[in-house]
Amino acid sequence: MARAAAAEPGWRAALAAALPPAALPDDPGLLAAHLTDWRGQKTGHADALVRPGSAAEVQAVVRLAAAHGLALVPQGGNTGLVGGSVPEPGPVPGARPVLLVSMQRMAAVRGIDPIGLSMTVEAGAVLETVHTAAALHGCAFPLSLGAKGSATIGGLVSTNAGGTQVLRHGPMRALVLGLEAVLPDGGLLDQLAPLRKDNTGYDLKQLLIGAEGTLGIVTAASLRLVPAPAARATAWVGLSGFDAALALLARLRRALGETVESFECMGREGLELVAALLGHRAPVGLEHPLHVLIELASAEAGAALDARLVDLLAEAAGAGIVGNAVLAQTEAQRGQFWRLREELPEAERREGPALKNDVSVPVACVPQLHAQGIAALAAAFPGARPLVFGHLGDGNLHFNLRPPAGEGARWLAAHGEAARRMLHDLVISLGGSISAEHGIGTLKRAELARLGNPARLAAMRAIKAALDPQGLMNPEKLVPPAPAALARGAGAS
Repeated sequence: MARAAAAEPGWRAALAAALPPAALPDDPGLLAAHLTDWRGQKTGHADALVRPGSAAEVQAVVRLAAAHGLALVPQGGNTGLVGGSVPEPGPVPGARPVLLVSMQRMAAVRGIDPIGLSMTVEAGAVLETVHTAAALHGCAFPLSLGAKGSATIGGLVSTNAGGTQVLRHGPMRALVLGLEAVLPDGGLLDQLAPLRKDNTGYDLKQLLIGAEGTLGIVTAASLRLVPAPAARATAWVGLSGFDAALALLARLRRALGETVESFECMGREGLELVAALLGHRAPVGLEHPLHVLIELASAEAGAALDARLVDLLAEAAGAGIVGNAVLAQTEAQRGQFWRLREELPEAERREGPALKNDVSVPVACVPQLHAQGIAALAAAFPGARPLVFGHLGDGNLHFNLRPPAGEGARWLAAHGEAARRMLHDLVISLGGSISAEHGIGTLKRAELARLGNPARLAAMRAIKAALDPQGLMNPEKLVPPAPAALARGAGAS
């Protein structure tokens, strides 16, 4: 460890001298509120909460951490799902002190360029606030997810978040034009200019996107906007399964191209759960095993988009692809459709503990993943209840597994990791990824070490060691230790 806890009075005094009082709240309850993840499955320990109000204050914190050997855990809205946004449990005797660095005070919208279609915001800006600010200028920021009311831009950048519009616009990595961040040596990376072209060497901002705070602390981002759609058409469709859903997606994309913005899927089991716990009812009957939420977005105003979607769905029904479909007639009905999809994770959380899996495969392999995954899990874990939903259009499924009725956390402790490994092995065999949009954090770190490409893991470790030689930034997250380090740890135990 870099610094023993005996040095604590020195670093606390240094923090107080370097930062204004607003950046150092003296409230144990406020700190405690930042220490448990959204799922309530992990609670960590931190020695202090820091809430910087500027990039200069973040620099001061990082430089002080480097001088005193402190660990830094950056946090946005704390909506992460893999344990990466909270510290590790503790305290551990002799371990270095941990500072939780909340970016929530840095939430300003610095500027919007509706001509250049860009927007510069600070890391603590909430996604929903970004949506509202863009709309005031006739623009849209084309990334949305269920946690939009609390997820922050810095966290979305650091996890390379996806969401419901990746099919058309890509994940966060495709939507960041520029970045400002404090690196582990305290230097400020100023790559914030919203340039569409910048061919001057390594694109360092791309290292920080998806790095989960292990290479630096994001303080601001320049985001890519799109013109606000003049018209949307939204439909809820019941189908026989994933093969039919992909056949429908192919038809829509051939006819409409990039107008297809979202293609979300939910199984019958998920809709039954949402109805039971949240009171939301599916627009079409639950006799359909699979349901898809489709949204089109176009710059062309008027009713033509609705009519085109109705015609295409009718043609697909005539071909035996679509079982039933309902078109949203009002904005309120469109909102109801989306609440069904977005509140499914909340319904699952209310029901109780479950094994969460966020995986992706090539889109054409989704039916194979679903069929083989369901069969393998049913054979190995009788009574366990799969719950599959997600972003079918980009190959990302949340392939979750609920314990047998009445088993709960006890079953997960006994069988959860074996079930996860079984699913991950199938995903890798299909050329997929064990983390499509949630990141690695601590939850999937061992699986990344087991299944990750050795050359890629070695490069990740080399980058981490070069930029953060003291290991200050979000330690124990994302980057698995080298096999030699693992062997030493096993021997020490």
